[in-house]
Amino acid sequence: MEKEQILNALKSIKEDSQKRNFKQRVDLIITIMGIDLKKPENKIDLYVQLHHDKGKKTRICGLVGPELLENSKKYFDATVSSDEFSRGLDKKKLKAIARENDFFVAQVNVMPQVATSFGKILGPLGKMPNPKAGCVVTPNSNLSQLAEKLQTTIRINIQKQPLVQTTVGSEDDDPEKVADNILVVYNSLLHALPGEKNNIRAVYLKLTMGKPIKIGTKQEDAPVKQKGKQ
Repeated sequence: MEKEQILNALKSIKEDSQKRNFKQRVDLIITIMGIDLKKPENKIDLYVQLHHDKGKKTRICGLVGPELLENSKKYFDATVSSDEFSRGLDKKKLKAIARENDFFVAQVNVMPQVATSFGKILGPLGKMPNPKAGCVVTPNSNLSQLAEKLQTTIRINIQKQPLVQTTVGSEDDDPEKVADNILVVYNSLLHALPGEKNNIRAVYLKLTMGKPIKIGTKQEDAPVKQKGKQ
């Protein structure tokens, strides 16, 4: 996939879009083929660091002990302390916290409490604190750097459906930067697939309210059933 093809597709989705009273996001959709996702070894779960802003704010919740409490409140959007774990959290509140935040960062020595309090809610959503994303931290970790890093981190998670859909920028962003983000995601996925390009069926771009356009063509094409964005 060439950068020029991506830039042409970005131009097309903007030209074909109706004017909206909000800033639309640019979504990347990659469909996969030739992989049996019923086999555990074929499932893909990786975190990708983009080079530029991804077009939307990432909300982060800290699940921490007293050592990181103040820094978590300073750098994250929400914080739940180990004291609150001990007192017990209302199930309705737990679900709201899970729904409102994209990443959960846990202090390593309170992970057992996190698993007990949040496991049944965050687990099915795929939002449990994950060391691969740097989201399990020591009591002296630099949360400022982590918060900045997570703003440009996306997750590629192929478990059941053979496709990836994720936001890579906004319609007002520099097309060169959005194209760069797209190439980072595409190449990261490519290296994770056993057959690399042979496992890529097609790549599409779309705006939030627009139709998908296949990269490499000028015609609108929407053969995929979209799923929730990552």
